Amino acid sequence: MQKIIPHLWFDKEAKEAAEFYVSAFPNSKITNATVLHNTPSGDCDVMNFDLMGYSFMAISAGPYFKLNPSISFMINFDPSQDSDARSHIDELWGKLSDGRTALMPLDTYPFSERYGWIQDRYGVTWQLIYTKPEGEPRPAIIPSLMFTGSVAGKAEEASDFYMSVFKGSKRGTIAQYTAGSEPDKEGTVMFSDFMLEGQWFAAMDSAHPHGFGFSEAISLMVMCDTQEEIDHYWEMLSAVPQAEQCGWLKDKYGVAWQISPRRMEQMMREGTPEQIERVTKAFLSMKKFDIAALETAFAGNTTSA
Repeated sequence: MQKIIPHLWFDKEAKEAAEFYVSAFPNSKITNATVLHNTPSGDCDVMNFDLMGYSFMAISAGPYFKLNPSISFMINFDPSQDSDARSHIDELWGKLSDGRTALMPLDTYPFSERYGWIQDRYGVTWQLIYTKPEGEPRPAIIPSLMFTGSVAGKAEEASDFYMSVFKGSKRGTIAQYTAGSEPDKEGTVMFSDFMLEGQWFAAMDSAHPHGFGFSEAISLMVMCDTQEEIDHYWEMLSAVPQAEQCGWLKDKYGVAWQISPRRMEQMMREGTPEQIERVTKAFLSMKKFDIAALETAFAGNTTSA
């Protein structure tokens, strides 16, 4: 079961975007749709969906955060696993681009005979790549973190830190910038991938003046089974006290995380409208989530046991 789930923040488009993505990607589906009532942003659509077996969550919660390429999603097309990989990459590119301007056009590059980077109509960015992996294969979808601005040059340090926080971690490949790569410094990360909780992530540095960085628009939701897990991740990751709210935190590199009990997701999926409303009211008052208090709210008790 996927431990870390990318969470996409939209103004009003979560439902529309989720429906578009499951229509564009093969073997994809919406797994749950919930409306949270009476939040500070009003009524919010919350969508759970799987793309090619990889879980995402999206919310419509107002125009507070703008999606940008600091976290993108690599889509691997491996001809050793898909004999029609080349045609499939072109097909998905056509659906995602839909008149949009590419960050990097779909073309031949030194690292791949077919690669492109596109920001779709909703602001989410995707890197489509034709791969021939040697050694251990990679999954179809990999979140990719780009360290820019004040954290440019921190990709290796950050990924080492994340590997110290999460179990089931290891380094994959790493390629560094060489001399003459200015403004990127020699020795910083051109590309690296690493595993957390059995899931692959990628990271890179970019010292170019992008004008964007990590934000709450894309956060990484860590699904926890116990209060001890929540306490552990909260203590290890939270570095910006003023960002702590409703299970959200920011780490020392600016990446937004949500430390969330898996039980709460079950409550939202299976609860009655009244139960969902009580749980929503309870978690809106929290910083770090308290599973026992959420259970009390779900059960409808007015006092703690």
